[in-house]
Amino acid sequence: MATDVLIIGGGPVGLYLAALLLQDGVSVRLLEQRQTRNLHSRAIGIHPPALEALRKVRIADTAVKDGVRIRDGMAVSGGKTVGTMSFGRVSEAFPFVLALPQFRTEQLLEERVCQLDRDAVVRGVRATQVTDDGGRVTVVAQTGGVDERQEAEFAASLVVAADGARSRVRDLLGVQVRTRNYPDHYLMGDFQDPGPYGEKAVLFLEPGGIVESFPLPGGIRRWVVRLGRPARNAGPAQLAELVRDRTGILPDARTGTMVSAFSVQSALTTRMAAGRVVLIGDAAHEISPIGGQGMNLGWLDAQALSPVIRSALAGSGKDWTDRHFTGFDASRRQAAILARRQSEINMMLGRPLPGPLLALRNLGISAAAGTPAVNRWVARRFTMQ
Repeated sequence: MATDVLIIGGGPVGLYLAALLLQDGVSVRLLEQRQTRNLHSRAIGIHPPALEALRKVRIADTAVKDGVRIRDGMAVSGGKTVGTMSFGRVSEAFPFVLALPQFRTEQLLEERVCQLDRDAVVRGVRATQVTDDGGRVTVVAQTGGVDERQEAEFAASLVVAADGARSRVRDLLGVQVRTRNYPDHYLMGDFQDPGPYGEKAVLFLEPGGIVESFPLPGGIRRWVVRLGRPARNAGPAQLAELVRDRTGILPDARTGTMVSAFSVQSALTTRMAAGRVVLIGDAAHEISPIGGQGMNLGWLDAQALSPVIRSALAGSGKDWTDRHFTGFDASRRQAAILARRQSEINMMLGRPLPGPLLALRNLGISAAAGTPAVNRWVARRFTMQ
């Protein structure tokens, strides 16, 4: 079963790349281990550059219609507004951050892929071996359930691994990863939203640590609480109590639809291209979820990779990888480093502080928010402009 490009990983990044390539006449097969889509995924924020990218595959308008347009953010401490930020000038086409659950984004992308090639997505397939002979790549994969496990072989001119932070392909290739661990742990969940903030994003800067709050479609609000240690077996009631203790707002635990705990690390591969195999998204660079950059960064990887793939497929010779992918590797790894720095700043601002230092930090935020040029600059940085 041969194709131009084999994509491993059917999350938002792999699906987006498949749509881009299929639109340009490149033959694609996408292998996804999961039989069904995860309805409780973390990523919800789509920044303006990523919306521009989604417009290239003709799903941006539907995504905007289905999502919540966050045009303003605000910082609150002790019940008082410390500062506000408008996203109205970060983009002419998309002057907002879009909040849309990842499963809906994936659904829109998969529908677009299937419009272009109904056989492109192959589910229930797990890569177990990757062989690059210099002319093509062969992938051996397991298919079927535990009791009916079989092997299948796929061949392609190029393989793109978009199989997440625990990338199986990356491990098979032996690509090295440099990781950083952070003293930041979070508990998050989604609840029905009876509160006063509407479609605003709110950061509660409190002595015990930050609480983040974002609107979602359907009258839902996501709450993210920073903790000093990993959460153990926490449910909606525990998260609701944490939110109340710090903000005075008590989400209705009976309406909780998802609770998830996570600790933060970042990871960056030493290279994104290894022969005829390219790593993108979390397979190449894992970024802290705080700030919502990870999924967006993966889409921008795919957008940058698509023309490189087309150029490489039109060429020949064993030196094509060096000629075509060196620049891509350098530019996208640099983008990941910048995103990691921004995520570190985001986490630092949310760490607990004693009263005097908290007051000083709030004064600094208030001064920045009240200076139009600084406010616009911070808004652009936050939205990955």
